[in-house]
Amino acid sequence: MGGPMARHLAGAGHTLAVWSHNRKKANELAESTGAVFCEFPDEVSRQSDCVFLCVGDTAMSRDVILGPRGLVHGAEPGFVIVDCSTVSPLESSCMANELREKQIEFLDAPCTGSKAGAENGTLTFMVGGPVEVFERVRPYFEAMGKSLYYCGESGMGLRAKLTQNLILGNLLQAFNEGLVLSTKAGVAPEMMLDILNNSAARSGLIAAKAPAVFKRDFSTNFSVKWLSKDIRLAIDLASEIGVPVPLTALAQQLYQAAVAKGYGEEDICGSIRVIEELAGCEVKSAESV
Repeated sequence: MGGPMARHLAGAGHTLAVWSHNRKKANELAESTGAVFCEFPDEVSRQSDCVFLCVGDTAMSRDVILGPRGLVHGAEPGFVIVDCSTVSPLESSCMANELREKQIEFLDAPCTGSKAGAENGTLTFMVGGPVEVFERVRPYFEAMGKSLYYCGESGMGLRAKLTQNLILGNLLQAFNEGLVLSTKAGVAPEMMLDILNNSAARSGLIAAKAPAVFKRDFSTNFSVKWLSKDIRLAIDLASEIGVPVPLTALAQQLYQAAVAKGYGEEDICGSIRVIEELAGCEVKSAESV
Protein backbone atom coordinates (compact mmCIF):
# COMPACT_ATOMS: atom_id res chain seq x y z
CA MET A 1 0.00 0.00 0.00
CA GLY A 2 2.90 2.36 0.64
CA GLY A 3 3.78 2.69 -3.04
CA PRO A 4 0.40 3.98 -4.21
CA MET A 5 0.15 6.24 -1.16
CA ALA A 6 3.51 7.79 -2.05
CA ARG A 7 2.43 8.29 -5.66
CA HIS A 8 -0.58 10.30 -4.52
CA LEU A 9 1.64 12.49 -2.35
CA ALA A 10 3.92 13.07 -5.34
CA GLY A 11 0.90 13.79 -7.52
CA ALA A 12 -0.20 16.45 -5.06
CA GLY A 13 3.09 18.23 -5.64
CA HIS A 14 5.09 17.08 -2.63
CA THR A 15 8.79 16.26 -2.95
CA LEU A 16 9.54 12.81 -1.58
CA ALA A 17 12.37 10.76 -0.15
CA VAL A 18 11.55 7.04 -0.17
CA TRP A 19 12.75 3.81 1.42
CA SER A 20 11.37 0.27 1.44
CA HIS A 21 12.33 -3.16 2.76
CA ASN A 22 12.06 -4.05 -0.94
CA ARG A 23 14.91 -2.10 -2.55
CA LYS A 24 13.60 -2.74 -6.08
CA LYS A 25 10.21 -1.22 -5.26
CA ALA A 26 11.81 1.85 -3.73
CA ASN A 27 14.05 2.34 -6.76
CA GLU A 28 11.12 2.02 -9.16
CA LEU A 29 9.08 4.47 -7.09
CA ALA A 30 11.94 6.97 -7.02
CA GLU A 31 12.43 6.74 -10.77
CA SER A 32 8.74 7.14 -11.59
CA THR A 33 8.03 10.03 -9.19
CA GLY A 34 11.33 11.89 -9.08
CA ALA A 35 11.70 11.02 -5.41
CA VAL A 36 15.05 10.64 -3.68
CA PHE A 37 15.93 6.98 -3.15
CA CYS A 38 17.24 6.19 0.35
CA GLU A 39 19.19 3.17 1.56
CA PHE A 40 17.91 3.38 5.14
CA PRO A 41 15.02 5.01 7.04
CA ASP A 42 17.27 7.55 8.78
CA GLU A 43 18.22 8.92 5.35
CA VAL A 44 14.54 9.62 4.70
CA SER A 45 14.11 11.60 7.91
CA ARG A 46 17.25 13.67 7.19
CA GLN A 47 15.61 14.90 3.99
CA SER A 48 12.04 15.36 5.21
CA ASP A 49 9.87 17.22 7.70
CA CYS A 50 7.21 14.48 7.90
CA VAL A 51 7.26 10.78 7.12
CA PHE A 52 4.50 8.22 6.59
CA LEU A 53 5.30 4.55 7.08
CA CYS A 54 3.23 1.47 6.38
CA VAL A 55 4.74 -1.86 7.47
CA GLY A 56 3.46 -5.30 8.42
CA ASP A 57 3.67 -5.65 12.19
CA THR A 58 4.73 -4.12 15.49
CA ALA A 59 8.33 -5.33 15.39
CA MET A 60 8.83 -3.90 11.91
CA SER A 61 7.33 -0.59 12.96
CA ARG A 62 9.62 -0.28 15.99
CA ASP A 63 12.66 -1.16 13.90
CA VAL A 64 11.88 1.40 11.18
CA ILE A 65 11.22 4.12 13.75
CA LEU A 66 13.65 3.40 16.59
CA GLY A 67 16.03 0.73 15.25
CA PRO A 68 19.78 1.18 14.56
CA ARG A 69 19.07 2.96 11.23
CA GLY A 70 15.59 4.09 12.21
CA LEU A 71 13.88 7.38 11.43
CA VAL A 72 14.67 8.77 14.88
CA HIS A 73 18.38 8.97 14.06
CA GLY A 74 17.87 11.43 11.22
CA ALA A 75 15.04 13.48 12.70
CA GLU A 76 15.32 16.99 14.11
CA PRO A 77 13.09 18.33 16.92
CA GLY A 78 9.59 18.97 15.56
CA PHE A 79 9.83 16.21 12.97
CA VAL A 80 6.54 14.30 12.46
CA ILE A 81 6.31 10.52 12.13
CA VAL A 82 2.95 9.10 11.00
CA ASP A 83 2.63 5.33 11.36
CA CYS A 84 -0.10 3.96 9.09
CA SER A 85 0.66 0.36 10.10
CA THR A 86 -1.78 -1.76 12.10
CA VAL A 87 0.23 -2.56 15.23
CA SER A 88 -0.20 -2.95 18.99
CA PRO A 89 -1.84 0.17 20.48
CA LEU A 90 0.14 -0.32 23.70
CA GLU A 91 3.48 -0.54 21.85
CA SER A 92 2.54 2.38 19.62
CA SER A 93 1.80 4.56 22.67
CA CYS A 94 5.15 3.52 24.16
CA MET A 95 6.90 4.61 20.95
CA ALA A 96 5.01 7.91 21.07
CA ASN A 97 6.34 8.51 24.59
CA GLU A 98 9.91 7.63 23.59
CA LEU A 99 9.72 9.99 20.62
CA ARG A 100 8.20 12.78 22.71
CA GLU A 101 11.29 12.70 24.92
CA LYS A 102 13.32 13.45 21.78
CA GLN A 103 10.91 16.25 20.77
CA ILE A 104 9.67 14.24 17.79
CA GLU A 105 5.94 14.24 17.04
CA PHE A 106 4.09 10.98 16.42
CA LEU A 107 0.67 9.97 15.12
CA ASP A 108 -0.78 6.49 14.87
CA ALA A 109 -2.91 6.57 11.72
CA PRO A 110 -3.87 3.09 10.54
CA CYS A 111 -5.84 3.08 7.32
CA THR A 112 -8.45 0.91 5.68
CA GLY A 113 -9.40 0.46 2.05
CA SER A 114 -6.87 -2.19 1.03
CA LYS A 115 -4.90 -2.03 -2.20
CA ALA A 116 -7.73 -0.49 -4.22
CA GLY A 117 -8.17 2.34 -1.71
CA ALA A 118 -4.46 3.10 -1.77
CA GLU A 119 -4.37 3.12 -5.57
CA ASN A 120 -7.49 5.30 -5.88
CA GLY A 121 -6.58 7.72 -3.09
CA THR A 122 -9.74 6.81 -1.18
CA LEU A 123 -8.30 5.39 2.04
CA THR A 124 -9.94 5.95 5.42
CA PHE A 125 -7.55 7.00 8.20
CA MET A 126 -8.15 6.65 11.94
CA VAL A 127 -5.77 8.99 13.75
CA GLY A 128 -4.45 9.11 17.31
CA GLY A 129 -2.06 11.65 18.79
CA PRO A 130 -1.89 15.43 19.36
CA VAL A 131 -4.70 17.10 17.44
CA GLU A 132 -2.52 20.09 16.53
CA VAL A 133 -0.01 17.75 14.88
CA PHE A 134 -2.80 16.06 12.95
CA GLU A 135 -4.07 19.43 11.70
CA ARG A 136 -0.55 20.42 10.67
CA VAL A 137 -0.15 17.40 8.39
CA ARG A 138 -3.80 17.09 7.31
CA PRO A 139 -3.00 18.11 3.67
CA TYR A 140 -0.80 15.03 3.34
CA PHE A 141 -3.62 12.78 4.54
CA GLU A 142 -6.04 14.47 2.13
CA ALA A 143 -3.80 13.55 -0.80
CA MET A 144 -4.18 9.86 0.06
CA GLY A 145 -7.62 9.42 1.58
CA LYS A 146 -11.26 10.45 1.45
CA SER A 147 -12.23 10.02 5.13
CA LEU A 148 -10.20 11.21 8.12
CA TYR A 149 -11.23 10.40 11.68
CA TYR A 150 -9.42 12.02 14.56
CA CYS A 151 -9.97 9.51 17.36
CA GLY A 152 -8.10 11.07 20.28
CA GLU A 153 -4.83 10.59 22.12
CA SER A 154 -2.00 8.26 21.09
CA GLY A 155 -3.17 4.72 20.41
CA MET A 156 -6.80 5.64 19.80
CA GLY A 157 -6.55 5.41 16.01
CA LEU A 158 -5.30 1.87 16.41
CA ARG A 159 -8.08 0.98 18.84
CA ALA A 160 -10.62 2.07 16.24
CA LYS A 161 -8.84 0.19 13.44
CA LEU A 162 -8.63 -3.06 15.41
CA THR A 163 -12.35 -2.85 16.15
CA GLN A 164 -13.09 -2.39 12.46
CA ASN A 165 -10.97 -5.38 11.49
CA LEU A 166 -12.49 -7.49 14.26
CA ILE A 167 -15.92 -6.92 12.73
CA LEU A 168 -14.59 -7.44 9.19
CA GLY A 169 -12.99 -10.75 10.17
CA ASN A 170 -16.14 -12.06 11.82
CA LEU A 171 -18.29 -11.01 8.85
CA LEU A 172 -15.98 -12.80 6.44
CA GLN A 173 -15.97 -15.95 8.55
CA ALA A 174 -19.78 -15.91 8.63
CA PHE A 175 -19.73 -15.64 4.82
CA ASN A 176 -17.28 -18.55 4.59
CA GLU A 177 -19.49 -20.81 6.69
CA GLY A 178 -22.77 -19.66 5.15
CA LEU A 179 -21.78 -20.00 1.51
CA VAL A 180 -20.25 -23.43 2.04
CA LEU A 181 -23.46 -24.44 3.82
CA SER A 182 -25.78 -23.11 1.11
CA THR A 183 -23.67 -24.50 -1.73
CA LYS A 184 -23.46 -27.98 -0.23
CA ALA A 185 -27.21 -27.79 0.46
CA GLY A 186 -27.81 -27.20 -3.26
CA VAL A 187 -28.36 -23.43 -3.50
CA ALA A 188 -26.42 -21.83 -6.38
CA PRO A 189 -23.77 -19.42 -5.04
CA GLU A 190 -24.90 -16.54 -7.28
CA MET A 191 -28.50 -16.92 -6.10
CA MET A 192 -27.41 -16.99 -2.47
CA LEU A 193 -25.39 -13.81 -2.96
CA ASP A 194 -28.38 -12.10 -4.58
CA ILE A 195 -30.53 -13.10 -1.62
CA LEU A 196 -27.96 -11.72 0.81
CA ASN A 197 -27.65 -8.48 -1.15
CA ASN A 198 -31.42 -7.98 -0.85
CA SER A 199 -31.78 -8.84 2.82
CA ALA A 200 -30.85 -7.55 6.25
CA ALA A 201 -27.67 -9.65 5.95
CA ARG A 202 -26.34 -7.41 3.17
CA SER A 203 -22.67 -6.53 3.56
CA GLY A 204 -20.40 -4.43 1.38
CA LEU A 205 -17.53 -6.77 2.25
CA ILE A 206 -19.45 -9.84 1.10
CA ALA A 207 -20.67 -8.11 -2.06
CA ALA A 208 -17.07 -7.22 -2.92
CA LYS A 209 -15.42 -10.55 -2.06
CA ALA A 210 -18.00 -13.12 -3.20
CA PRO A 211 -17.41 -12.71 -6.98
CA ALA A 212 -13.70 -13.42 -6.49
CA VAL A 213 -14.51 -16.57 -4.52
CA PHE A 214 -16.92 -17.72 -7.24
CA LYS A 215 -14.13 -17.26 -9.83
CA ARG A 216 -11.55 -18.86 -7.49
CA ASP A 217 -9.48 -15.70 -7.80
CA PHE A 218 -7.54 -15.18 -4.56
CA SER A 219 -5.20 -12.46 -5.85
CA THR A 220 -4.06 -10.42 -2.87
CA ASN A 221 -5.64 -7.15 -1.86
CA PHE A 222 -5.45 -7.80 1.89
CA SER A 223 -3.68 -11.00 2.86
CA VAL A 224 -4.93 -13.67 5.26
CA LYS A 225 -1.75 -13.46 7.35
CA TRP A 226 -2.24 -9.77 8.05
CA LEU A 227 -5.93 -10.18 8.91
CA SER A 228 -4.98 -13.01 11.27
CA LYS A 229 -2.40 -10.70 12.88
CA ASP A 230 -4.84 -7.81 13.20
CA ILE A 231 -7.50 -9.96 14.85
CA ARG A 232 -4.91 -11.31 17.27
CA LEU A 233 -4.06 -7.71 18.20
CA ALA A 234 -7.77 -7.01 18.74
CA ILE A 235 -7.98 -10.02 21.07
CA ASP A 236 -4.93 -8.73 22.96
CA LEU A 237 -6.58 -5.32 23.33
CA ALA A 238 -9.80 -6.94 24.55
CA SER A 239 -7.83 -8.89 27.14
CA GLU A 240 -6.09 -5.73 28.35
CA ILE A 241 -9.37 -3.90 29.00
CA GLY A 242 -11.54 -6.84 30.09
CA VAL A 243 -13.84 -7.40 27.09
CA PRO A 244 -14.84 -10.98 26.17
CA VAL A 245 -14.54 -11.71 22.43
CA PRO A 246 -15.28 -15.45 22.09
CA LEU A 247 -16.47 -15.44 18.47
CA THR A 248 -13.44 -13.40 17.44
CA ALA A 249 -11.07 -15.84 19.14
CA LEU A 250 -12.51 -18.71 17.10
CA ALA A 251 -12.41 -16.69 13.88
CA GLN A 252 -8.74 -15.90 14.48
CA GLN A 253 -7.93 -19.58 14.85
CA LEU A 254 -9.64 -20.33 11.54
CA TYR A 255 -7.60 -17.61 9.83
CA GLN A 256 -4.49 -19.02 11.48
CA ALA A 257 -5.49 -22.43 10.09
CA ALA A 258 -5.63 -20.86 6.62
CA VAL A 259 -2.12 -19.51 7.14
CA ALA A 260 -0.92 -22.94 8.31
CA LYS A 261 -2.38 -24.52 5.17
CA GLY A 262 -0.32 -22.20 2.97
CA TYR A 263 -2.94 -19.57 2.13
CA GLY A 264 -1.41 -16.76 4.23
CA GLU A 265 -0.05 -14.64 1.37
CA GLU A 266 -3.30 -14.75 -0.60
CA ASP A 267 -6.38 -12.56 -0.24
CA ILE A 268 -8.59 -12.92 2.81
CA CYS A 269 -11.40 -14.33 0.66
CA GLY A 270 -9.20 -17.39 0.08
CA SER A 271 -9.68 -18.32 3.74
CA ILE A 272 -12.97 -19.96 2.71
CA ARG A 273 -10.95 -23.00 1.64
CA VAL A 274 -10.49 -24.09 5.26
CA ILE A 275 -14.26 -24.63 5.66
CA GLU A 276 -14.57 -25.96 2.10
CA GLU A 277 -12.00 -28.65 2.76
CA LEU A 278 -13.64 -29.66 6.03
CA ALA A 279 -17.04 -29.85 4.35
CA GLY A 280 -15.87 -31.40 1.06
CA CYS A 281 -17.54 -28.66 -0.99
CA GLU A 282 -16.18 -25.87 -3.20
CA VAL A 283 -18.01 -22.58 -3.69
CA LYS A 284 -17.68 -21.53 -7.34
CA SER A 285 -19.72 -20.26 -10.25
CA ALA A 286 -21.02 -22.55 -12.96
CA GLU A 287 -18.51 -21.01 -15.39
CA SER A 288 -15.66 -22.09 -13.12
CA VAL A 289 -16.76 -25.74 -13.00
